[in-house]
Amino acid sequence: MHTVALAVTDGMLHFELSLATEVFGSDLTHIVDPWYRFALCGPGPVQVGRFHLQPDHGLDHLPNADTVIVPGWADVAQNPPAELVDAVRTAHGEGARVVSLCTGAFVLAAAGLLDGKRATTHWAHARELARRHPKVSVDPGVLYVDNGDVLTSAGKAAALDLCLHLVRLDHGSSNANKIARRLVVPPHRDGGQAQFIATPVPAPGHHPLAELLPWALQRLDEPLTVEDLARQARMSSRHLSRHFKSLTGTTPLQWLHTQRIRHAQELLETTNDTVDTIATATGMGTATTLRRHFHRTVGVPPDTYRRTFRSPTHPGSGNDARHRRHEA
Repeated sequence: MHTVALAVTDGMLHFELSLATEVFGSDLTHIVDPWYRFALCGPGPVQVGRFHLQPDHGLDHLPNADTVIVPGWADVAQNPPAELVDAVRTAHGEGARVVSLCTGAFVLAAAGLLDGKRATTHWAHARELARRHPKVSVDPGVLYVDNGDVLTSAGKAAALDLCLHLVRLDHGSSNANKIARRLVVPPHRDGGQAQFIATPVPAPGHHPLAELLPWALQRLDEPLTVEDLARQARMSSRHLSRHFKSLTGTTPLQWLHTQRIRHAQELLETTNDTVDTIATATGMGTATTLRRHFHRTVGVPPDTYRRTFRSPTHPGSGNDARHRRHEA
């Protein structure tokens, strides 16, 4: 069972802490069994906003975890506690995957885990992170950055995007989508999308593309163009692109590409369809094209992905998702 440890001290941001607890600390064995083993780790009783928390373990427990998550750090003008920084550094040295949410990136940077790496944080604090840690390549314009064993996210809704990304890495796209539906949020926003979007988590039926997006999702096998989408939405291509940028932070064609890859992931997990059949069903045309785009986006070929995340209902399938990040 994969252990997720949430590292907490006084002064953490309660929103990001609560998101991580909701995703990894809830009993979701009815969706994925086994689910994560969750541990709240701190130096003792801690105060987070108006809340008082009693951790399950001390910070010295972090090296025992497979994944360590550091929530947002409230006062970025102050150096994070040395004991927290040391514990996170030690956990990474012991092989843990280390994740920061929002300004938790300041803790990872102080531990030296972001040196020479691309990272992100809440856009309002990105300049300060870059000033204090010049060895870090700070990208203030993306939702999250995945460096394999070190991951960082922007703030608020982007922290949830990264949590769902972790579930997708560990348990596959199909299960991550089930968790997203439970949380009533869109199942996937790519980490490269912009932080500056007008509606980070749009309410169903309350935006200009509310009818278009489901229509397009039902036609991923068709060679849709921007003009096709604009015609269906009854607006010009220019207006369509503006709405897509405002709503999703990306372009219509990039959004379509992402949905096709995610659909391919689900088909690989839940069916015995050949890669050729899946290429047709997702609008990729040929198996060669699907393999090229899939490998570039997901990090592994379709066949490797299927072996890792194949549903247990299919004969000969395996789902040892804990080793997904090593295989990638």
